[in-house]
Amino acid sequence: MDPDSEIELSAEIDLLQKIGQGDRQSFEALYDRFSGVLFSTAYRVLNNREAAEDVLQDVFIQIWEKAALYDSARGKPMTWAITLTRNKSIDRLRSTQRRNRLQDDLLHESETVDQFDDRSSFDAVSSVETGGLVRAAIQKLSKDQREAIELAFFSSLTQTEISERLGEPLGTVKARIRRGMMRLKELLGPRC
Repeated sequence: MDPDSEIELSAEIDLLQKIGQGDRQSFEALYDRFSGVLFSTAYRVLNNREAAEDVLQDVFIQIWEKAALYDSARGKPMTWAITLTRNKSIDRLRSTQRRNRLQDDLLHESETVDQFDDRSSFDAVSSVETGGLVRAAIQKLSKDQREAIELAFFSSLTQTEISERLGEPLGTVKARIRRGMMRLKELLGPRC
């Protein structure tokens, strides 16, 4: 590594350490250094300026909150920040795609409601009953499992977003959802 690169790297590490101690001026300096590259990273994934700006804001909040956890032995500050940005962008993209699929499903469902006949009326009543069974089964889950499943399926959050919202490790969130789904399958049996 050339001397200029070493100086830059040392300065970036120093900025992160100061940010970890709550230094706002260091945060502003890091923002000035990194924001262009991080915005470009988010934009390449999302192909949407507004979404990339939202991700950039989320990433800098994450940098502010996690700067004290940065370990220079695991990589350069810019690499760390780009990884945060890329992961947050992919999460955002998946969430948007899932939301779009749900909207398409709802639109398709509402179109079929207009075409009801006697048989589909029976199916609709059956669907309402099944929905009631599912809601009752969800209430029988542990609080942690219920909360994770509701955030995943009713709020359309990714597992990473759920982990951040609940302040729990990602593996814990995944395990809660998996165990909750297995419990629901057990509770509902062949009915649904």
